[in-house]
Amino acid sequence: MGIEQFLENSARRAPDKTAVVCAGSRYTYQQLDEQANRLAHTLIDAGLQPGDRVGICLESSVSAIVSIFGILKAGGVFTVINPQTTTRQLTHILADSGAAALIARGGQIDALAARWSQLTQLKIVYVVGRDRTPIAPRGARSASFEDAVAPGAPAVPPEQRHRDGDLAALVYTSGSTGGPKGVMLSHANMMAAAAAICAYLENTPEDVILNVLPLAFTYGLGQITTAFRAGATVVLERSWAYPRVVIDTIVREHVTGFPLVPTIATLLLQQNLQAHGFPYLRYITSAAAALSTSKIQRLRAAFPGVKLYSMYGLTECQRVSYLPPDRIDAHPGSVGIPIPGSEAFVVDEQGQRAAPGAVGELVVRGPHVMKGYWNRPEATAKVLCPGPAPGEATLYTGDLFTADEAGFLYFVDRKDDMIKTRGEKVAPRQVEEVISRLPEVAEVAVYGVPDEVFGEAVAAVVTLTQGASLTGEGIQRYCLEHLEAFMVPKIVDFRDAMPTTMTGKVSRRALRADDRLEEACA
Repeated sequence: MGIEQFLENSARRAPDKTAVVCAGSRYTYQQLDEQANRLAHTLIDAGLQPGDRVGICLESSVSAIVSIFGILKAGGVFTVINPQTTTRQLTHILADSGAAALIARGGQIDALAARWSQLTQLKIVYVVGRDRTPIAPRGARSASFEDAVAPGAPAVPPEQRHRDGDLAALVYTSGSTGGPKGVMLSHANMMAAAAAICAYLENTPEDVILNVLPLAFTYGLGQITTAFRAGATVVLERSWAYPRVVIDTIVREHVTGFPLVPTIATLLLQQNLQAHGFPYLRYITSAAAALSTSKIQRLRAAFPGVKLYSMYGLTECQRVSYLPPDRIDAHPGSVGIPIPGSEAFVVDEQGQRAAPGAVGELVVRGPHVMKGYWNRPEATAKVLCPGPAPGEATLYTGDLFTADEAGFLYFVDRKDDMIKTRGEKVAPRQVEEVISRLPEVAEVAVYGVPDEVFGEAVAAVVTLTQGASLTGEGIQRYCLEHLEAFMVPKIVDFRDAMPTTMTGKVSRRALRADDRLEEACA
């Protein structure tokens, strides 16, 4: 059994059920399953071998979803690449993964023309869209994606060409800690994660899930796997840049589930949400970065009666924890408890389980933990260690956490983001949590910058709510009332908007690259 059976089972149970709504069109489970079957046969006929990698450089679309399941049915391993990525990064991912095939639009393929010499392993390029047929690299050929999924090839699934433990996906990290790495997720990994998420969200075929997140991101990809496992409907929106459009979609499509990240929450909370009743919305989830407690409170007030799940996850295991909505008041600031069927705990520097309240590294074990990093045994050995069960690996996340007496987890910060100033360690998240309580603050990011006297200084970048007025001195005074003096930002910089990664996280890397804060400390 593999991930592709989520689609096959739903198509068998309810062939005429709407599986995907995208760009004003609706697609049933049967339509998607038949197209994926045709693509699988086309890939096999083109010479795709079990375990071969196939790159998918497409926006969130029906073509991307059909590609994912067609590749799995053919026994291949899919790698979704955000089409907004640079040509250099696209080349790196295709070369690093050893992709045998690529599915992309003509623009992306044309952009690779000067780099074909680095992609000699590519055997076939499928072009989405009939506007033109780009030139394929020497030794490879190009073909139309639309022809590959059109009636003609068999619409029945090929014989299964993989086992549960085989790889299903390579998901490349953003490279925030030294270059993008391919996270190896098996069918068993992804099936376990989908089952656990469906269990605590109580997903059913009646759910309509709005996905505005890129499919190259496990949080976005997970919306497809969980929805198809449950036989639900997914509504694809390709951007969260226009929150009013997103709100209109929620109302029009009777959306019941809405996954977001903190930057989306910020945009939403700037809208007149009281003008809409959202009678069908059942739950909101948040992951990628921890929501501040003030933002959680504002979301609960804006969406009364809607369950809010604050979650924590990372690419290496997709999801770690969730906070049951009825425990928010009892455990404010927590990212919850381990997902069903898994374990997550905090260890000290000696590798022993830390006492409640003590800061340490979060360790995760369970069937959702990745197989490792593609072609990076040394990097794999740094984060995967033998577990108590034979053949099991435990994941050392590199994230600092605490746990309370009841086992609820609290994110402190990434080890790499800790600020060392005046001989003390400062967790940026703790400072951000305080600053975010100010009603004028829409978003805040805190990080360390070089300082000649203190080694590092605490810097805060702030965006304000529309029409608000606030000074840096006012923020510093507020912080002095609620934080130790060494934690108060030395520098406060105001911006109209925060730089974000493709997954919607505030990019501390981009903020650090702006040297104006460092100059202020010199």
